Amino acid sequence: MLVLGINHNTAPVDVREKVAFAPELMQEALHQVCREAGVAEAAILSTCNRTELYCQPQSPETSFVTLAQRLLAWLCRYHGLSQPVVERATYIHQDSAAIRHLMRVASGLDSMVLGEPQILGQMKSAYAVAQQAATLGSQLNRVFEDVFAVAKQVRSETAIGESPVSVAFAAVTLAQQIFTDIHQARALMIGAGRTIELVVQHLKQSGLHDIVVANRTLTNAQELKHKYGVREVLLADIPKELESTDIVVSSTASQLPILGKGAVERALKARRHRPIFMVDLAVPRDIEPEVAELDDVYLYTVDDLREVIDSNLRNRQEAAREAELIIDNGVAAFLRKQRGLGIVSTLRSFREKAEQIRDLEVEKALKALERGQEPAAVLKELARLLTNKLLHAPSVQMKKASADGHAELIHLAEQLFELEASNEAPRPAAAPPQNQSQS
Repeated sequence: MLVLGINHNTAPVDVREKVAFAPELMQEALHQVCREAGVAEAAILSTCNRTELYCQPQSPETSFVTLAQRLLAWLCRYHGLSQPVVERATYIHQDSAAIRHLMRVASGLDSMVLGEPQILGQMKSAYAVAQQAATLGSQLNRVFEDVFAVAKQVRSETAIGESPVSVAFAAVTLAQQIFTDIHQARALMIGAGRTIELVVQHLKQSGLHDIVVANRTLTNAQELKHKYGVREVLLADIPKELESTDIVVSSTASQLPILGKGAVERALKARRHRPIFMVDLAVPRDIEPEVAELDDVYLYTVDDLREVIDSNLRNRQEAAREAELIIDNGVAAFLRKQRGLGIVSTLRSFREKAEQIRDLEVEKALKALERGQEPAAVLKELARLLTNKLLHAPSVQMKKASADGHAELIHLAEQLFELEASNEAPRPAAAPPQNQSQS
């Protein structure tokens, strides 16, 4: 198996977006890579932070260097890109290193945010699309099954995903702790940049759907409306919106506070002092510090969250060390199963050869019985011939191994046939006794 990929560690976003695959074209891309790159099995993972090709060559004689070159050339042709530019940003893993890489990716250990859970769902989607496209075979199917099992074990046995390590995620996690039923809450976002978008994503995932985005202009807010179904308003509408808002998250580039103590006081009176949870992620701050003095307001700044994040990041890093041990065991278990599968064809050939010898000798014995020979004599001859023919080839090879000095093969044969070690092996001569001085 081979992995060829580009991610947030190896390429900037302007390169990553050029090698991304459109979801609606993914199945055709899978068929194309199999057809044009000499690939027997394929799956493609394409997210905002990574594009990875998981492939099994058509021929076992194909070297991984050759397969990697074919995949890189195909990727560049497909996207119409210069190969040197893409090649500088790619990484390649093969065999056990490829299995380890998939397990680390699925477990969130290779993500921009350590332990983030979305990547496992994205990988499962990539697997499902490859199944629909019929570009998976027995090898990649086994790989994905083991990868998902290990990722599930990492999630269930470590705290890798329990502690928020981004300000957006930390803000939403804190809101979930304060509101016992966050689904019934109403949220107001101030600003429409990337941080606010992440907060909206996390709120949506937590089950909160009543979200308003206030911005200086409606253009960016309308983009969030189209993506997430939020309602957009102008900054001037904030005082009115506050009266029915339970959660406020602010992140703008304003040099002056946007929300003052007076506006919040008036909103609290209109709310009959139902509490408001506020998170100010802006630097300089969007919400006047004096707002924190008000009863019924829970105001947190980015510094408050930073302490939580730093602590949680340490927790995740400790969990990541535990996860790496689980992955080590997962890779070892996968390789053991692969080695076990490797003997299947040999065992099948061995059994087929033994059955051919059996059928031939049984046919001879039946003919002897038809000629009227004594049944007991026929059975004895059948047993003798079967024993001789089944043991002939192993006996010849063991004699040759002994003559050539391959003692390890003799020892292996003893294990294979459950034999006791021979007592006839020559022993080294005993050393002569040393002369002792006479007194």
